[in-house]
Amino acid sequence: MKHRIIVTSILALFSVACSQSSKKSDKQATIASKEMTTYKPGSFGYDIAFLSKRDSVIVLKDVHGDAQVVVSPKYQAKVFTSTADGERGRSFGWINYAAFDKKDEHMNAYGGEDRLWLGPEGGKFSLFFEPKSTMEFANWHTPSAVDTEPWEVSASNDREVTLHKQTAITNYAGTKLQIQLSRNIEILEKKDIEQVLGLSWSESIKTVGFRTTNKILNQGDKAWDKQSGAPCLWSLDMFTPTPQTVIIIPFEKEVKGKIATTDYFGEISKDRLITKDSVLLFKADGKSRGKLGIPPQRVKPIAGSYAADTKVLTITYFDIHPKATYLNQEWTPDKDPFTGDAMNAYNDGPLADGSQMGPFYEIESVSPAAFLKPKEELTHHHYVFHFTGEEEDLDAIARKALGISLKEAKIN
Repeated sequence: MKHRIIVTSILALFSVACSQSSKKSDKQATIASKEMTTYKPGSFGYDIAFLSKRDSVIVLKDVHGDAQVVVSPKYQAKVFTSTADGERGRSFGWINYAAFDKKDEHMNAYGGEDRLWLGPEGGKFSLFFEPKSTMEFANWHTPSAVDTEPWEVSASNDREVTLHKQTAITNYAGTKLQIQLSRNIEILEKKDIEQVLGLSWSESIKTVGFRTTNKILNQGDKAWDKQSGAPCLWSLDMFTPTPQTVIIIPFEKEVKGKIATTDYFGEISKDRLITKDSVLLFKADGKSRGKLGIPPQRVKPIAGSYAADTKVLTITYFDIHPKATYLNQEWTPDKDPFTGDAMNAYNDGPLADGSQMGPFYEIESVSPAAFLKPKEELTHHHYVFHFTGEEEDLDAIARKALGISLKEAKIN
């Protein structure tokens, strides 16, 4: 009799707990729905409300509370978006709202202002194609650790969060890679951004910036080398295009060899890609699909974009190693796998059938090949900064950081 009473009591408590949990979840969803109607689409508050219905997101804030960054453990430790002006301010990251209600076997394009992927995408050591498969879209699958699986939070506070993930991936050559990934995201104060870029700016400019510290560790018992193949870390930033957005890529001028690979998805038309002295300008309006890559001997540790119609200047800053080995990510096993790009830029556009994932545009950086012995680790840093204000004030930043005036950084 006592046993029955105890069991009944436990079941009753469990029922109450489940009911309370359900009510709490329903309440959070209701609050998020109300907030989505409170904030305008395109605002940070709107995106926070949308994401909060799907994950217990982590919001990082600077000391003043205006600059904010949102990180999602459930969605692969992505920095989904940021703002320089609080909840009602502009949301800088591109979020693909439609992707959250369905699953895609190839890639779940949730969006995200900064996401971590693993490379190489193609080549004889690809992580996206199974051994012996033909390198075509039907066989292309994004590794689940950076596509669908949640990450665990190691530590967090108001300023930064660290997340980690363990996974195993068999590359195209048949090598099983035992991998541990970790990712620290930290929002930066104005003085920190000034120190990284080596410049200062008017107080009238609103700013947000963050740093991601990405690490990969060889958890296996064999070294990753040129025979087995090695992965690399890959930071990709997805932003919302405008009719007047232009990607700005400074490059090393006094170096021999090609400046960029410009035919990833067919040659980029000359009216969309312009060279001005030691800067490449790439139109990023989301209306014509194209991708380019800068080789390690040409790349500088900085790139950016400017939207003249919204007066948003974006700057990315990242680690580069000109003499290191970078991986070829092209969809072919026949090219040298150890000759690749150190940074990339992508403008989305309609496919041949008229469909389109975005529109969005991307600025990307990659680490060198992770030739690691067991328990060794490789680190890749990637920064994102946004500035909003009058073009005259933003121009001073662009000149010093990107080596070009904003009046010149335009493509009609």
